Amino acid sequence: MAGRWTDTDVERVRERLAELVAPLPGVVAEDSFGHISFVLERKRLAWLFIDHHGDGRLALCVKAPRGELETLTAADPDRYFRPAYVDGWVGVELHEVPPDWTEVGALLEQAWRMLAGERAVAAYDAALPNRASTAGEDR
Repeated sequence: MAGRWTDTDVERVRERLAELVAPLPGVVAEDSFGHISFVLERKRLAWLFIDHHGDGRLALCVKAPRGELETLTAADPDRYFRPAYVDGWVGVELHEVPPDWTEVGALLEQAWRMLAGERAVAAYDAALPNRASTAGEDR
C-alpha cells in the first residue's frame, strides 16, 4: 500500500522531529534502511518510518515503557498504533492524523530518558531549571 504523502511531507516531518530531538544530548539522526532513525550512543530511541513493511504510513516509532502503548492506543487509536515487528515501542501516525507535536516531543524525551542513564538525565534536568521534569509522570 503506497503512502499518500509527498517527499515534501516527509522532509517537513523529518525536520520537525529533528527540532524535537535537538535539545536531547547525544541524539543523532541516521539514514537507516530507507527510514530515519534517532540514536543515542548506538541505542535507537525512535524511527521515522516511511511505509514500513508496506503499511502505507508516515509514522514515528518510539521506544516506550511497559504499558504506554496500551494507554495511548486506548485513548486515541487513530493517532497511536502497535508497530509491526517492534515490541516495546509506540507507533505515532504523522500524516493521516495531524500530529500533536507536544506529545511527540514528550514521547521522544521519555525514550531518551529510558536510554540516557542517570547522570545524563540529572545533567539535562539541572540545565533546565525552569522546566518541570517529565520523568516518572503518567500519561
